[in-house]
Amino acid sequence: MKHLSAACIVALLTLTACSTGSGSDSGSEEKTTLTVFAAASLTEVFDDVAEEFNKTEPDVEVKFSFAGSSDLVAQISEGAPADVIATADESTMNTLNSDDLLAGARQIFASNTLALAVPKGNPENIASSKDFTGKDLVVCAPQVPCGAATEKWAHQNDVALDPVSEENSVTDVLGKVSAGQADAGIVYVTDVARGNGDVEQVALDGADKVINEYPAATVGASENQEAADEFVSFLKSDEAISLFDDAGFSTP
Repeated sequence: MKHLSAACIVALLTLTACSTGSGSDSGSEEKTTLTVFAAASLTEVFDDVAEEFNKTEPDVEVKFSFAGSSDLVAQISEGAPADVIATADESTMNTLNSDDLLAGARQIFASNTLALAVPKGNPENIASSKDFTGKDLVVCAPQVPCGAATEKWAHQNDVALDPVSEENSVTDVLGKVSAGQADAGIVYVTDVARGNGDVEQVALDGADKVINEYPAATVGASENQEAADEFVSFLKSDEAISLFDDAGFSTP
């Protein structure tokens, strides 16, 4: 019985060793999850950028949180876990920079300009800002980059704005116009492009003089700073630039 027990023990040890060796030979490693906070106007194009990035960094999984830039900055300031932040203007990003919440330099990777979105068919026949009077106009709130740009544009062109609502993200403005809940909304040119035909674009005179530049940076509290730096750098790669251009952004 003693010899039989010893043999069993040897057999068990052999099976355990084989099992352990099989696991190490598989070479499977847990992926690094990269959390990217990004401006709402980047929603579709960043999904495409992530796909391209994954081709060069297959061990990194990118997850996004899209919202108004000011909301994202506030979340990071309050300690929300994020690895990368991309905002729709530099002034919003400056809040994090001044609070020493960023790691490394910011990268400007794209820019955008304003446009007027109207429902398909333009039922109110809005041709310019001169037709705003008496119409249900929706804009972004002043603390949001598209809202700050809208105020700057209105000031430069002596346009009196009387919106029926101010939204916390440009996506919300686009949504109200697409659903026919507003006669017009001031958004970015890229938002009209991603409106799936539910909205049409009306040019805003002088909008080309109000340009929002999009910066990205690694968050100082990130636990994946190497991967975060690689993603920020990738935003200026040829592959990413091509995607931004196709989406209607301007690139440096």
